[in-house]
Amino acid sequence: MPLKRTAFYDIHRALGAKIVEFGGFEMPVQYAGIIEEHRRVRESVGLFDVSHMGEVEVRGKDALAFIQNITTNDASKLSAGRVQYSAMCYDDGGIVDDLLVYHMGDRYMLVINAANTEKDIAWMTQHVAGAMQLNDRTDDLSLLAVQGPKSLLTLGALTKADIGSLPYYHFLHGNLAGVDMVISRTGYTGELGFELYFPSDVATGTRVWNAIMEAGAPHGIGPVGLGARDTLRLEMGYCLYGHDIDRSTNPIEAGLGWITKTDKGDFVGRAPIVKAKQGGVTRKLVGFALNDRAFPRQGYPINAGGSPTGSVTSGTFSPVLDRGIGMGYVALPRSKPGTALTVSIRNREIPAEVVQPPFIRK
Repeated sequence: MPLKRTAFYDIHRALGAKIVEFGGFEMPVQYAGIIEEHRRVRESVGLFDVSHMGEVEVRGKDALAFIQNITTNDASKLSAGRVQYSAMCYDDGGIVDDLLVYHMGDRYMLVINAANTEKDIAWMTQHVAGAMQLNDRTDDLSLLAVQGPKSLLTLGALTKADIGSLPYYHFLHGNLAGVDMVISRTGYTGELGFELYFPSDVATGTRVWNAIMEAGAPHGIGPVGLGARDTLRLEMGYCLYGHDIDRSTNPIEAGLGWITKTDKGDFVGRAPIVKAKQGGVTRKLVGFALNDRAFPRQGYPINAGGSPTGSVTSGTFSPVLDRGIGMGYVALPRSKPGTALTVSIRNREIPAEVVQPPFIRK
């Protein structure tokens, strides 16, 4: 199957981006370099193309009941204009995907991971019940993320909408750069930031992209690829599907108990999750920091007291901390912050310590 391209593909090429396959798309992994792009977002503002993410609308009288059944969080707490982080689980408690749930007033929108879109929609379709409809909007919508301390200054110059008073995990419908869109106070970097959903065509995308880059020029804006997106989310201790969470993990051992509301009523996967909450886990996802600038990678062994205790799920070099950081599952007795570990990297045992994420405080 040929790879898809977003409405910004030609822009990425013109900017000299390194293009890679990701989630079935040809996507920019970096432009000037991951460390430079990472620091730009932490210090000023960066522009990301994340149009590969999937969007699914849920409409109808039973839309909320459907979402309550397939997600772990309590969507009944949402009101129009609010967003919720949640997860979907299989019957055995393993994670289908993590996602965002948008209450759009007359409908809901679920934002899912790019690599999981086809699988997620097939799984959702199996659970359709009552008077409701699913509508895959992935190809209809473009999604840009504008992240960093200067993101509000950048976007504020392009819209009359009151985005400055928009609380975290809220959104509004507004016009920005002459385009009607959803402006969402969300992001996966830990910085002040916004995500913009609007019709997916090259002309509209080019208009919005160029307007943001022009408005952000006085603030040092630059394009940011998926490489820095990964290092930014890891500094905050945010999970990535396919690394830190997947079908073999449940929300409790992954530290996602805060989005798992077992008291809301029944939902898919609830029984094994309740069991896990009651003490049924033997391992836990932890953050760790190395006493070294080494780069821990997925799959590297984690040891404690000279014995194996787990493995790395995500790892990187932190440009802010100037040392290696990562996440991984370790045996429950080794999961307490401050516990000494070692990570096997190229036949060396690198000392590390369990750290409670986020690795940097914002």
